[in-house]
Amino acid sequence: MGLFVDGGWRPGDSGAMLEVADKATGELLATVPCADHADVDAAVRGAHRAFGPWRRQALETRVALVRRCALAMGERATELGDCILRELGRPREGARKEILRSAELLQAYADQALQLHDQWAHGARAGEQMLVVREPVGVVAAITPFNYPITLLCTKLGAALVAGCTVVAKPAEDTPISTLLLAELFAQAGLPPGVFQVVTGTGAQAGMALVMHPLVRKIAFTGGTAAGKAIGAAAAAGVKRVTLELGGHCPAIVCADADLDQAATAMARHAYANSGQLCYRVNRVYAHRSIYEPLLERLARSAAALKVGPPSTPGVDIGPMVNEKMWANAQRQSADAAARGARILCGGRGVDVPGCEAGWFFAPTLVADATPDMLVMQQETFGPVLAVQPVDSDAQALDLCNGGESGLAAFVFTRDLARGLTLCQRLEAGSVWLNDIGRSSQRAPFGGMKQSGIGREKSLLGIESYLEPKAIYLSYDPCEPECAA
Repeated sequence: MGLFVDGGWRPGDSGAMLEVADKATGELLATVPCADHADVDAAVRGAHRAFGPWRRQALETRVALVRRCALAMGERATELGDCILRELGRPREGARKEILRSAELLQAYADQALQLHDQWAHGARAGEQMLVVREPVGVVAAITPFNYPITLLCTKLGAALVAGCTVVAKPAEDTPISTLLLAELFAQAGLPPGVFQVVTGTGAQAGMALVMHPLVRKIAFTGGTAAGKAIGAAAAAGVKRVTLELGGHCPAIVCADADLDQAATAMARHAYANSGQLCYRVNRVYAHRSIYEPLLERLARSAAALKVGPPSTPGVDIGPMVNEKMWANAQRQSADAAARGARILCGGRGVDVPGCEAGWFFAPTLVADATPDMLVMQQETFGPVLAVQPVDSDAQALDLCNGGESGLAAFVFTRDLARGLTLCQRLEAGSVWLNDIGRSSQRAPFGGMKQSGIGREKSLLGIESYLEPKAIYLSYDPCEPECAA
């Protein structure tokens, strides 16, 4: 495969290539160019050329094209989902759902874009009016991670396109194929050449070349906090706009009066989804001591019931992790917790799957008796490891939740609505769920507080982050209207 630039395929300038493997079997899926500065420059300049005509398209025209792209995604959901199955290792049904939900997100952006409007305001004197308009920011660099390669691209791409921006995407090294196929699909659906470009390669080379390019006006990045800080610092040198969705390490509070069956089911479903490779997954739980052991029993039962195996096999809940680095982090945090006195109620180790010896499989893991000094309670795991610590009060739980540097998402379980709403309001997180955990809404803003990010994606707020407000002052000479005789 090549780079997708100006509506078609082109080879990389240097000839250097990256190999993309099936995460379960190790089979080579494709090779993609390792883009250098020359490749990035060509893609950005192509997007810059396309920006003028694209921004001048009527909003309704851009919206119609985005809707057409969304429909094309739905028609090819199985094919694109199977690509994610192989390059990421997610079980088939979850991979297909990612495509369908991403198509829904594009449709939601199309709906919300039609709510955009300019504003008239009275001037300071007679004969003056003000018009406040919103104009697209320009060429956008969209840098995305491996864990939801299409959804996390579409959170940026859909908003940018309806706003009138053009986009150069740089997918993760582990999962570039689905993004390249999506670019080809959108071109076939009628998206003009240059409006959506894709360069593949490393973050250090292709990613930073995008961030530093003088024609890029905004960077939209999802990934780790350390990388986000580096991107933010580099973007500041060019006074570029940024949206950064960074690390999670998200906490849950389970109060003494919680419905334990409901809490355990929701947390286990969410914590182990996508092999735990989810930015706003439950990572750490603070459970009231009075219900601590009964909650652990339910969580252990739910975790042990999950099936680990090849992602193409029906009924499998957990496939391989994306690479050895992610697997090793889950192993390291589990071992650290055990060494510091925690009970490993299930998992805590890798799993051998026949026929998938090259895959990095890790058992769903439940850590009991966690303490604040353990790595799992301090650092985002990004793997199928859930840790639980007993607490003696809601106030103690709240202090522990808010004590860290992250603030992406949080979760509360209680039957007392007043207590639940109070805790939700006091949690320092961009999104909070009360008494259940689901996917973030396509129409609600999503993003983090503190070191979990800057800005919001999704909803009308997400679109507006790709627009620059401009004030236009209109002056004229007032005149008296002629009256009929």
